[in-house]
This record gives sequence, C-alpha cells and structure tokens, in this order.
Amino acid sequence: MGLIEQVFSLVFGSGRNAIKETAEVFRPNAEAQAERDHGLHSAALRQFGIEFLTSRRGGFDRFMDGLNRVPRPALALGTLGLFVAAMVDPVWFAARMAGIALVPEPLWWLLGAIVSFYFGARHQAKGQDFQRDLTARMGAALPEVLRQIETVETSTPEPATVQTEGNAALDEWAARRRDG
Repeated sequence: MGLIEQVFSLVFGSGRNAIKETAEVFRPNAEAQAERDHGLHSAALRQFGIEFLTSRRGGFDRFMDGLNRVPRPALALGTLGLFVAAMVDPVWFAARMAGIALVPEPLWWLLGAIVSFYFGARHQAKGQDFQRDLTARMGAALPEVLRQIETVETSTPEPATVQTEGNAALDEWAARRRDG
C-alpha cells in the first residue's frame, strides 16, 4: 500500500490535484470564472445605479429625453398608417397626396435637411457616397455592356437544320424562315 500511496502522492501531490492545477494553466476553472464574472457584473451594476441615483435631473431634461424617443417610431408607424389609409379610403388618401404634391420644393428641401440632421448626416453622406461610387462604376462599365449588347444583337445564329419529315406545321415554319 505504501508504494501506491507514494506514486499517487508523486502524481497528484500531497493533498493537491496536480492534473487539475496543470489543466487550469491552459483553461480557466469554469466555476471560478463564473464567480469572477458575477463580481464584475455586480460592480458595474452598482456603479450604474449610483450614477443614476445621484443624477439630479430636472423635469425638462426628462421631458426632452422622452421627446427624443418619439420621432422614429412616429415616422415608422405613420408610414404604415398611410398604407392602411390608402386601402381603407382611397379617395381620402388621394386628396391628402394631392395636397402633398402642392408643397413647394424648398419646403421639401428644408424638411429633408431637418430629418437628415436628426437621423444623422453621416448616414446620408454614406448613402450619397455609395450612390456616387455605384454611378461611377456603372458609368465605367457602360461602354463595355453596350458593346456586348450590340454584339449579341448583330450576331445571327446559324440556321438550325430541322427534320420536318411528315410534319406540315414544321415544313411551313422552315419554309418561312428560309424565305424571310
């Protein structure tokens, strides 16, 4: 029994688990990692809670924060509402759209500027860059595409030889192709 005990003591150490300790060098202990993560998350939540409770914001600030959350859902729901209105009462919808058609162009530009600044001029700039790049690429490829289309349209395929024995419709079709 003494020899086996000495071998196990050599491998696992005296009261320790050498395999476990060696494995933890390469892979962290899941339970210990969960405890560390829990401590980190708890500390972050405590800090956020303290910042939230110590922030003495007035009614105006809270009102403005709430107001800033309104336009996106209002625009999305309003657009869906327009589709519903067009299906429910087309005459009412047509009258409103005729009214919108009378809005002068400078007012549309002003509305576009306000909306683009609100939702982010960067998004608009990226979209314009994308369109500019797409237009440039299409412009560069257009001559080649037109040349290929012209080649396809001007090339005539070789007439196929069709076996028309005993089929009056195919005989008539083949005769029209030869003559015409």
